[in-house]
Amino acid sequence: MILPIVGYGDPVLRKVGEAITPEYPNLKEILANMYETMYNAYGVGLAAPQVGMAIRLFVIDTNPFSDDEDLSAEEQNKLKGFKKTFINAKIVKEEGEEWSFNEGCLSIPDVREDVYRKPTVTIEYCEEDFVMKTEVFDGLIARVIQHEYDHIEGVLFTDKISSLKKRLIQKKLKNITEGKTFQDYKMKFAAAKKGR
Repeated sequence: MILPIVGYGDPVLRKVGEAITPEYPNLKEILANMYETMYNAYGVGLAAPQVGMAIRLFVIDTNPFSDDEDLSAEEQNKLKGFKKTFINAKIVKEEGEEWSFNEGCLSIPDVREDVYRKPTVTIEYCEEDFVMKTEVFDGLIARVIQHEYDHIEGVLFTDKISSLKKRLIQKKLKNITEGKTFQDYKMKFAAAKKGR
């Protein structure tokens, strides 16, 4: 089932997600719905807060990036078929010299900005089996993980841009909060909840 994606301005996007257990209600269904919602919106990642749940869960499928001809063949191969569920994730370490990449977010439609992040990330997480593991990722995969991880920490990519750039996009962000935006996927907005 395709879920509505929560728009910028909704308080759930600012909450730190809570850890979950294997007994979390309807977890398999939630995961299936999150993947379906992400694919429907042509996203490469989706975090639970983006569908209204303040829990430590996000899903990633970087396959759409594997067609980018600006990337090396090695990077394209890494991105192809990288599909993973991250439950109760904790970033242990971020390393390397920060690099810029133009990021967007399904919760913030039609806003894209250059964001600086470190290229390598060490993360503890579990998948649906709830067996904790520690892995190191780099490149665009690390970038997508960091972006989605921020969501379960209540952080948005717009928090990581300069104050000047924030001022320049303020009107767009206000419009999103009020639901004055158009996109090809279902969304719900903070202003609509307040009876507007």
